[in-house]
Amino acid sequence: MRIVTAEEMRKLDQAAIAQLGIPGVVLMENAGLGVIQVIEKMLGQVRGRKVLILAGKGNNGGDGFVVARHLINIGAEVKVLLLAEVDQITGDAKVNLDILQKMGLKVYSVVNANSLNIVKIAVIYTELIVDAVYGTGFAGEVNDHVGKIMEMANESGKPIIAVDIPSGVEADTGRVNGPCFRAAHTVTFALPKLGLILEPGASCCGELTVADISIPAALVEGFGINRFLVTGEMVGSWLSGRSPDAHKGSFGRVVVLGGSEGLTGAAALAAEGALRIGAGLVTLGVPRSLNGILEVKLTEVMTRPLPETERKSLSREARKEIVELLAGSDVAAIGPGISQDPSTVELVLELLPALKVPAVVDADGLNALAGKLELLKQVEVPLVFTPHPGEMARLTGKTVEEVQANRLEVAGEAAREWQKVVVLKGAKTVVACPDGSTYINSTGNPGMATGGTGDVLTGIIAGLMAQGLTPQRAAVAGVYLHGLAGDYIKAQKGMMALVAGDLLEGLAAVTREII
Repeated sequence: MRIVTAEEMRKLDQAAIAQLGIPGVVLMENAGLGVIQVIEKMLGQVRGRKVLILAGKGNNGGDGFVVARHLINIGAEVKVLLLAEVDQITGDAKVNLDILQKMGLKVYSVVNANSLNIVKIAVIYTELIVDAVYGTGFAGEVNDHVGKIMEMANESGKPIIAVDIPSGVEADTGRVNGPCFRAAHTVTFALPKLGLILEPGASCCGELTVADISIPAALVEGFGINRFLVTGEMVGSWLSGRSPDAHKGSFGRVVVLGGSEGLTGAAALAAEGALRIGAGLVTLGVPRSLNGILEVKLTEVMTRPLPETERKSLSREARKEIVELLAGSDVAAIGPGISQDPSTVELVLELLPALKVPAVVDADGLNALAGKLELLKQVEVPLVFTPHPGEMARLTGKTVEEVQANRLEVAGEAAREWQKVVVLKGAKTVVACPDGSTYINSTGNPGMATGGTGDVLTGIIAGLMAQGLTPQRAAVAGVYLHGLAGDYIKAQKGMMALVAGDLLEGLAAVTREII
């Protein structure tokens, strides 16, 4: 599913009106009907229920007027409070306001401090609040008057349903610079907006419904929007069942290179992640003195002891053996627990240009590249980078705060410059691709903010690549399934008790459902 900015959505609306002849008032009518459908699900029996609609002066308010009309027609008790003067309403919104007034509904303007008591009483005596104040054109911070109304609504405990986007949330960034409505449910129109997917806006929208307002899919396709929300339907279409005559070699061979003293768990989790996602054979290359530990730790994963440093990390002298090991593989995963020992860093920097198979690079594999990204010009195979914000900051020379404030832009710029698939981990993980397309993940939860979950992700992506998915699809599917496994475990155990190894159990459940 594509994700749009406010300007992209505005242009789609204009194209539907100008090119296809769909009147704007029809789009507004369909938007209002989409909200009505959700209200009916939320309230059940609507007749006799009390609904408060807070409307602004623009098209978002016009959507609210449509909602009011249909609620009246099905027997609800509706009150409309207008956060503007009546004579400020124009265009399609005025058409729908005029209809309401001809139906005999009195619309109250609440534009100053003297009107706050009207709002307070209306909030007390309603069962549901509809936020139709600002819509996608909002940016910045609401004024004090509107802020007080938002606080009344939020503190009332009454469910709020937001029309298109919670007022106070910026549609392009998800930023909230002051008060905003905290919706229980948001009904957005045609396509989800960025601010509903990115934090903190995502946390303000509650449950999200995307309502069809009759903009044809062909029109959307023609706009070339290459920003996507990752969904189960998308990922499921890329995965397939297994042929009855398949064997372990049919599903690819993964070599994981990692582990050092104190960090054997990272390497083990990555290897098990590759296996659990379906790779046929997984070999873990580890420092020689740690091999015995991992032999005990792992049953299904093969291990390969390799030359090590005095600090028990992979040594530069391991390069020749690793190249030989990779010759019989389909994918490499480099970095989980590998350490930043100088000899290990040299190994990584020498190994990447020598790769003949695609690879996933994570953790200290990425840190080895900080300040040396020109090396990527010598790499002839596809790479997937999986940095967390700190690693991304080291690679780009930005601060973590700068990375987090502009996650889409930072990841997209890096993917285009490096010509690699970049997975910027975190809440709403971003997958950016060299062709300019970006994907925002829709799964996962804060319980996954624990050591080792990124190592599991590295293994999952490598395992999917080994089974034939392109690096781009493997990265996108990997982050979705990884997050979905976390959501499954959250439902079973809660977030506080979730640990990285639980995701392996969760993967077994969610891949069955997706496929």
